[in-house]
Amino acid sequence: MELSDVALLIAAGLAAGTVNAVAGGGSLITFPALIAIGLPPVPANVSNSVSVFPGYVASVAGSRMDLPRGRALWPLLPTAVAGTVVGCVLLLATPARAFELVVPFLVLGATAVLAFQDPLRRLVGHPADLAPRRRTVTVQAMVALGTVYGGYFGAALGVMLVAGLALVLDTTLARVSAIKNLLSAVVGLTTLVVFALFGPVDWAAVAVVAPATLVGGYVGARLVRRLPPVVLKTLIVVFGTVIGLYLLYRALG
Repeated sequence: MELSDVALLIAAGLAAGTVNAVAGGGSLITFPALIAIGLPPVPANVSNSVSVFPGYVASVAGSRMDLPRGRALWPLLPTAVAGTVVGCVLLLATPARAFELVVPFLVLGATAVLAFQDPLRRLVGHPADLAPRRRTVTVQAMVALGTVYGGYFGAALGVMLVAGLALVLDTTLARVSAIKNLLSAVVGLTTLVVFALFGPVDWAAVAVVAPATLVGGYVGARLVRRLPPVVLKTLIVVFGTVIGLYLLYRALG
């Protein structure tokens, strides 16, 4: 690997870790960077999924004060693991072209859900008004859908999770973002295990990108705690729209 390749991957990792903590979608920085240094698409996607895991862990550390206390999130973790495994299997066992065409619309749809969160809540009901059982099932369904997506592709995972969770949880956006960071870390750990065993990982590239995402993830998580809710929501919506349109352009190009 050339020195210029190393510099490119370090810069991409720092930026991706920060973006993942704030809004999600940092993989759209590291994935093209891995392609640029010569990796084929599938190894680049797999290596990227492994590389961003430390950044997710750092984001959890940076946002831990906003996580719910006690064991409230524990029931979500098995769902996140199972959903991620399903997504990984889809990536390794099915043609990518069909999903490439669907992904942009998923990202744009998730962004629209977050942008129009209040009108949608009036249609489907505010989380505070839902029966406890229905709320639990709805949250589990959102986590399952988001983590299947995360296991398959991962880019804009944060946008997907924030959009879904903000619709069904009656809490602040900062807390939703902290929960998103924890679930993203679970997705990252699961993909790391699955792809390390069965995927074509380029470990040299991972060794460069992963430490950079670790630093960027912590910085980004600390930044989120200082942002007003309106600013944070606007950043996620804008970034999600840009990601969705970029993916659509790439899929149709």
